[in-house]
Amino acid sequence: MAKRYSFNNNLKDTVLDTTRHKLSSAELHELKRFGRTINKFDANFGVFDAHNDLVLLSECDKFKSDPEYFKGISKSVLNKKSKISQFGSKGEISATVLTSGFETIALVGIIDTGDKRSNLLEESTRPEIVYLNEMLSLFAESFCTLSKCQKQIEIISAELSQTYEEIMLLHKLGTNMNITKSDINFLQIACDSLTEIVSVEGMAIFSEKVIDGNARLVLAAGSGLIDVDERMIVLLQSRLMEEINNGKEALLDSDVDSPFKYDWPDNIKNIIAVPLLGKNKSGNRFPDENIIGIMVAANIIDKSDFDSSDIKLFNSVANSCAVFVENGKLFDDLKELFIGSLKSLTSIIDAKDEYTRGHSERVAFISRWIAERLTDEFSLEEEQIHKVYLAGLLHDIGKLGIEEVVLRKKGRLNTEEFDRIKKHPSIGAGILDGIKQMRDIVPGVLYHHERIDGKGYPYGLVGEQLPLMGKIIQIADCFDAMTSKRTYRSEMTIEKALEEIKKGLGTQFDENVGRVFINSDIYCLWDIIQDGLTESYGTSNFSEYGTIAVGTLVR
Repeated sequence: MAKRYSFNNNLKDTVLDTTRHKLSSAELHELKRFGRTINKFDANFGVFDAHNDLVLLSECDKFKSDPEYFKGISKSVLNKKSKISQFGSKGEISATVLTSGFETIALVGIIDTGDKRSNLLEESTRPEIVYLNEMLSLFAESFCTLSKCQKQIEIISAELSQTYEEIMLLHKLGTNMNITKSDINFLQIACDSLTEIVSVEGMAIFSEKVIDGNARLVLAAGSGLIDVDERMIVLLQSRLMEEINNGKEALLDSDVDSPFKYDWPDNIKNIIAVPLLGKNKSGNRFPDENIIGIMVAANIIDKSDFDSSDIKLFNSVANSCAVFVENGKLFDDLKELFIGSLKSLTSIIDAKDEYTRGHSERVAFISRWIAERLTDEFSLEEEQIHKVYLAGLLHDIGKLGIEEVVLRKKGRLNTEEFDRIKKHPSIGAGILDGIKQMRDIVPGVLYHHERIDGKGYPYGLVGEQLPLMGKIIQIADCFDAMTSKRTYRSEMTIEKALEEIKKGLGTQFDENVGRVFINSDIYCLWDIIQDGLTESYGTSNFSEYGTIAVGTLVR
């Protein structure tokens, strides 16, 4: 096969392109530099690789060397593995083995002085020949040292690059540890990011879920192709526990250096599994007490087997995943505590007036119902809908500051008593405004008794001065009040309540919000209310909705 050469016209170097990739740039530079030095002594310098292919030929202006003759000399030197060999049948030629540490390959360096001085002195005693031989010997030593340094630099560079990628991965996981992000999203990010560093055929994360009262490991995230069924999950967990109890940090199994320790499906060549460890009551992580998940990967691609560096990386990622999952559980507990506290407050309000029992939760649900149907017109996001719901739940919290004798009075209120009642939006707003996380829902509490025509309270706002949240809760509050029994009147029918809302459009109620409510499926809404708000609604059970909604505040 024909070889391709590149030429340097000034230095008359010839370098074989196909062997460049075997040498580092520093090694190739040193070979060329030494060749130029030899050329100054009116001699030529050639280099052959271990396959006896020409790597470099640097010639002076005085004569040409025979590459084929060089090739024979190279082969002889490689066979003898001698340091300095001299050949004189076609001139005075010195050759030695140059060891490259970059890919641990052997090179042969050859100096050709030509036959112009063959009759002057015995070739072994000529000072110039002795000098060139010494130069070649010293160069061989320095070239070996350079190659070893280059090899070490390459190794360190690769390790630094790998370490950088691992640090960036852990940083990425850290920046994504937003407690409002779902477990599945975070664990998938962990999976995808890890497979960018460690090439495997398949990876999966299994996390603990309670199903029918029993804790089980279920698939939470994955990447690539990995075949793990329920039986395999159980086997993985027991085998991982066995390895950990024997002092190992991970389950690592392959048939590279020895037969498999465990039986695996035929498509598994090597496998790694590490635990996601939860904390016990003392705050420590003990694998024999609390495995809350498993990270597993099979069939590494870019090397023969998983190693200790992979174990450390997988354990670091698994630890981040475990922390996120546990923080998520704590966050859920906090949300449940928060919404439980809010509902307790509304129960206290309702307890002060038996005729309004359940009013706050119904207003919250109706407010959510209206907000969901306004999403297109007002570009409401899910978070805003959640806040409307919570504002509806707490819209009457200010009644905690109103005397029970006024709230429970049978019959209509006099002017003084009504003036006391009219203070409850301001009292409620004052209570919530002192809680940083609740300030976004204050407008719904403060303005739910304002009117479009300015005849509402506490400030008599007009038209678009009213925030959307206040307009929504105003209609929800009025609808529930009209369809509920009061001490001074009987409850209205749905039809009568809707007729009253229609009459008030543009005066008491915002016309756009009011029409959206009237045109919705009111009878479906009514059925849900009559069922006690217990039936499934949308994508979640309504009994759990409050916990979901309060997540927009607790961050």
